[in-house]
Amino acid sequence: MKRRDLIRSAGLGLAATTLAAPAIAQSAPDVRWRLTSSVPKVLDAIFGANELVAKYVSEATDGRFTIQSFAAGEIVPGLQALDAVQNGTVEMAQTPLYYYLGKDPGFACFTAMPFGLNARQQNAWFYHGGGRELQDEFLSKYGVVGFLGGNTGTQMGGWFRKEVKDVADFKGLKFRIGGIAGQVVAKLGVVPQQIAPGDIYAALEKGTIDACEWVGPYDDEKLGFVRVAPYYYYPGWWDGGPTMHFVVNQAKWNALPKSYQAIFEAACAYANSDMLAKYDARNPAALRRLVAAGAQLRPFPVSFLDASYAATTELYAEIGAKNAGFKKITDSLLAFRNEEYLWWQVGEYPYDGYMIRARTKG
Repeated sequence: MKRRDLIRSAGLGLAATTLAAPAIAQSAPDVRWRLTSSVPKVLDAIFGANELVAKYVSEATDGRFTIQSFAAGEIVPGLQALDAVQNGTVEMAQTPLYYYLGKDPGFACFTAMPFGLNARQQNAWFYHGGGRELQDEFLSKYGVVGFLGGNTGTQMGGWFRKEVKDVADFKGLKFRIGGIAGQVVAKLGVVPQQIAPGDIYAALEKGTIDACEWVGPYDDEKLGFVRVAPYYYYPGWWDGGPTMHFVVNQAKWNALPKSYQAIFEAACAYANSDMLAKYDARNPAALRRLVAAGAQLRPFPVSFLDASYAATTELYAEIGAKNAGFKKITDSLLAFRNEEYLWWQVGEYPYDGYMIRARTKG
């Protein structure tokens, strides 16, 4: 090769390298997001999901895409997390969607429905039963995109100052209870209270409320409810598989490179499975400690469960008659639930039931 040709070839190679750099930079921009959560940091199993997503997103993009997490109240109150995403105060939020049923009862369907899906069924419906498509259609009306971000598993029924033995004992009871379940128990004479997580203990201690539900042993121990309300009821039939969501501003999501979107979604999926694993691993020891501290375990009276189931069925019909979107979602969800329990009746429940009986026999 002649010297002149060599220089020309080298020059073309340098030019190609120079031209390639901006293209790479454009495909991997620096993105800085803020996240506001609906929970305080003390609830580490839930808040920790934010840190997991931020960690994997940052590591997979060599630090080009970072997410800074803020607890409830640091930017906006916990019950205003969705609003903060909608109006652009933050790019994303961690929140249970049923906090916003005041905007539309359809929000409740994607977190937990009374007598609805358990944790595994919730994931199955979302990923493979049409739930995601329904959620995307629903949330698009609010300018946001939603991703599953964790599940606590079936929750406890809550902490009560006094023992309840029949449906009549619930009448007039001031009960902190989230989501559409508040409307169900209102039909039974309960006075539902919507209170943010960080404010529940103070309300219970002062007697502003008579009972509260939150999550389960691991979180309830942290919040100290056993000190002011000794009766610990189960199961939380309104939260069979309650799902936390990561909610992202639609415009911010659309602006992300496809590679960042894929990384973000994969990180959310990991956080979704990790949260449930944490609760399953930590709840048993926490329950033992709570009982040692004075918690008195009680099953809800069957009469209360039956009355609640009937009230739930009635409420769904009432809301569905006025809200076609809600009916469309619940028709899908409840049909999926009924089909799932066909399998649970044959596979999961007999196995779990036998293992529970075998454990008690030693």
